Amino acid sequence: QVQFVESGGGLVQPGGSLRLSCAASGFTFSSYAMSWYRQAPGKERELVAAVRSTGGRTNYYNSVKDRFTISRDNAKNTVYLQMHSLRPEATAVYYCNAGWSGGIFDSWGQGTQVTVSS
Repeated sequence: QVQFVESGGGLVQPGGSLRLSCAASGFTFSSYAMSWYRQAPGKERELVAAVRSTGGRTNYYNSVKDRFTISRDNAKNTVYLQMHSLRPEATAVYYCNAGWSGGIFDSWGQGTQVTVSS
């Protein structure tokens, strides 16, 4: 059974930083690209960042490049999203899933809430 458990969200002031983690299980983690998504209130879920299976290549979407960094630890079946210089528009629930340009698995975790506000 595929499972994703996201953590690390919270309330942060504009300009602050957070590091999100996603522990994955139920599939061969090291064989899949992994990606982070976010869903703001009233909006569709959108792709934020992706990392290849080996961690050697990454891609970023929606103006987060240079402020967000995606990485992974295949020994721990975990993918991370380091976020710097956070802006209020980053407020959303953040999710992870396998895949490079879209979630491969139908099952999603509960997500982790990120709120950027003063």
